[in-house]
Amino acid sequence: MTLLGPADVRQLAERLGIRPTKQLGQNFVHDPNTVRRIVRAAELAPDDVVLEVGPGLGSLTLALLENGNRVCAVEIDPPLAGALPETVGKYAPEHADRLTVIAGDALRVELSGVAPTALVANLPYNVAVPVVLHLLATVPSLRRGLVMVQKEVADRLTAGPGSRVYGVPSVKLAWYATSRQAGKVPASVFWPVPNVESGLVAFTVLGDDKSDIPTRPETFAVVDAAFAQRRKTLRAALAGWAGGPVEAERILRAAGVDPKLRGEQLTVEDFTRIASQRRRAAASG
Repeated sequence: MTLLGPADVRQLAERLGIRPTKQLGQNFVHDPNTVRRIVRAAELAPDDVVLEVGPGLGSLTLALLENGNRVCAVEIDPPLAGALPETVGKYAPEHADRLTVIAGDALRVELSGVAPTALVANLPYNVAVPVVLHLLATVPSLRRGLVMVQKEVADRLTAGPGSRVYGVPSVKLAWYATSRQAGKVPASVFWPVPNVESGLVAFTVLGDDKSDIPTRPETFAVVDAAFAQRRKTLRAALAGWAGGPVEAERILRAAGVDPKLRGEQLTVEDFTRIASQRRRAAASG
C-alpha cells in the first residue's frame, strides 16, 4: 500500500486549490515513516474503531487503514472532507469500505451511529485541548487515544502536580484518563513547516464512564477558579467560588486540603474532594 509523500501532498493540495491556513491550523504531514510511527505508538487493537479529527489530505488516514482499523474521519474543511474518500480510493482501494467521513466541526458534530474506541489525530494547535476534552466528555465509547499536538501543549496535558506547566488542561485530562508523552515529531515532516516542535500524547481512559458523573462540572468549576489566580493561595483563589474566604477555608479544611496551598499543588482527586465537600455542605443547609 502506498502512503502520501511530499510530492503527493503538494499535488493533492494544488488539485484541490488548498492553501494551508493558520486559522484552521493546517500543517499536513508528508512523511510515511512518521504516520506509521504514530499508528504504532497508538497501540491499536484490530477491532478498534478510530476517530480521526482533522484528517486533512489523508496521510494519517491511510496509515490507520493500512493498520487494519475502521476509521471515522471528521473534517471541518469541506473541500478536504469531500476529497478524502477519493484519495483513499486511489491509494488504498482495498480499504475504502472501512472509511467514514463526516464533514463538520469536531466540537459540534454528532457521532450518532458511530462508536469510536480510539482517538488518533494530528490536531490543529489552536483547538487541541478543547477538542480532546470535548470528545472525552461526549464520546463515552472512547477507551484510548494518541494525539499529535504542539510540544508545549503536550507538556501541559501530561504535567503532574508541582510542575511549572501543570494547570487546567493537566487536571481535566487526568479526570478522564491517565496520560503520558509518547515522543516528539520534528517540524520538517510537515507542510508548511511550523515554527514549533510537535509532541505525541497517549492516554488511556479510566475504567468508569466518567462523562456522566455529576461531580464533573462541579469539580471543573473548582479547577477553573483555582487556576484563574495562580499566585494566590486556595483560600483566596476560591473565595469567589465558595462565597468568601472564610467559607473557602472551611470547605478546604473539611476536604483535607491545606488552605495555604496553591492550585498547582493539588491532584485531580483533591479537587474532586473539594467539590464534593461543598455539595455536602449545601445539602445540609
